[in-house]
Amino acid sequence: MRGDQEALGKSSPWKRKSSNRSRKESPARHGEMVSHCLSAHSQLHGALGSVSQPLFSCNFMMKLCVSCAGKPPMYGDYEAQRHWQEITFNLPIHQWYFNTSNNNLKYWGLDYPPFTAYHSMLCAYVAKSINPEWIALHTSRGYESLGHKLFMRTTVLVADFIVYVPAILYYILYCEGPGTIKVSSLLCALLYPGLILIDHGHFQYNCISLGLALWGLLGLSNGHVLLGSMAFCLALNYKQMELYHALPFFCYLLGNCLRDLKGGGLTRLITITLVVLISFACCWLPFLTSFQQSLQDKVGNIWCSLSVILKVKTILSQQTQIWFSLAATLLTLLPTCVKLTINPTIKGFKFALVNCSLSFFLFSFQVHEKSILLAAVPVLLFLHELPFMATWFLLVSTFSMFPLFLKDGLLLPYIVTSLAFLFVTTKLLSAFEKVSMEDLQLQPFSQSLKRYTPQVAKFAFLLSVIGMATLSLTSITLVSPAQLPDLFPVLVSLFSCIHFLIFLMYFNILHLSEPVFKGYQLAVK
Repeated sequence: MRGDQEALGKSSPWKRKSSNRSRKESPARHGEMVSHCLSAHSQLHGALGSVSQPLFSCNFMMKLCVSCAGKPPMYGDYEAQRHWQEITFNLPIHQWYFNTSNNNLKYWGLDYPPFTAYHSMLCAYVAKSINPEWIALHTSRGYESLGHKLFMRTTVLVADFIVYVPAILYYILYCEGPGTIKVSSLLCALLYPGLILIDHGHFQYNCISLGLALWGLLGLSNGHVLLGSMAFCLALNYKQMELYHALPFFCYLLGNCLRDLKGGGLTRLITITLVVLISFACCWLPFLTSFQQSLQDKVGNIWCSLSVILKVKTILSQQTQIWFSLAATLLTLLPTCVKLTINPTIKGFKFALVNCSLSFFLFSFQVHEKSILLAAVPVLLFLHELPFMATWFLLVSTFSMFPLFLKDGLLLPYIVTSLAFLFVTTKLLSAFEKVSMEDLQLQPFSQSLKRYTPQVAKFAFLLSVIGMATLSLTSITLVSPAQLPDLFPVLVSLFSCIHFLIFLMYFNILHLSEPVFKGYQLAVK
């Protein structure tokens, strides 16, 4: 998505006022699930008492502050979601993706796969039952009212609690480990600021595609291969960015089937293929012609960073750039994909999700800064295993989107949620203390580094946090020179890119050093 805004309003009764354009805030209660989980686990003892109250205060404050004024003529991502409801409700399905007199594709044309459109249509039917003016064809363009903002806010929260939160809850509570670690990891995962700010501030429904991808992982982890495959197909048909995760799913399933060809592996492979084809057919059946839309329009971080010292666009043609991007992406994701195919384990599958997402994000020709969420959510799954590195990565991933948050007027929520997340992970998961070679899972490597690893890791983390704070402060307080209008966004991109390259190497090292598993882990259910 390309907009720059949000949408929230104060808690208020539904109103039928199309003329009300004000964007006052509305509190929302994303912390209820956290409250239930915390109260259910008395093992947290004193730590819970010291952090729960400030956490709820920070969460409430974030919801209250998320706002950005509507900017005609496009109004931002809030209007995009509303407009898609308008289109899917009022137009026949074969016109949703095509330019017509009633569907101007230059004004927030649908640019996501059909499952997004079906979700928009479902929301539209609910909106119609409350206030038809919200989705009236043509006349509702740019519509904003307190009641409508509350409705749109509710649709995101409902999607969170139906799809994303249960997946995170199920994964973490069924992981091995003490109950206190599970609850702490759950709390930290739900407070990840990047996803909260993008979905509830910038205003999108990333929680649905990411949640469905998590359900796909859970299906494979528990032997429900067909259900897991179906869930990932739905994720891919909700947002095409889930292609970042497609190769790990493919390699894991293929590797397990190839390991047991004589024991029914070929039959399982054929069954999985049929489920995938049927899932896609159900989503795409109404659309038998080609689309007129392209993918997202932002430059990949590695190429943006290189432009600081090397003007790639002036040296290479666009076609050459595309081939370079393709080659770099394939080369960097090849090791983890080969290892996963040869050694298809669930832990390796999670590593591959991180590595492939980072490779696509760093080296693709076109990518949006929000795509880092596709790497961040798999990293969330390592919070209980690698709290130090996971916390560090998640903080940097949120910081990498800082220019977008600043443009959307989300400075205060960004500060509050980032500090809250850092506080919770260091308080409950002791992330800052788990920096030994064993904690970082680097024990197979040189023991001569063992003595210095904790000090180096802590120093690098503190230096990184200081760098993020400094760049954030200078972006707010200083004005870019006239000859370098994008100075601070480029510096943020360069700083983040360096971190992501290091994280890519780190997670690849962990995956490639994983012991080889001799059996296979699939059972069709």
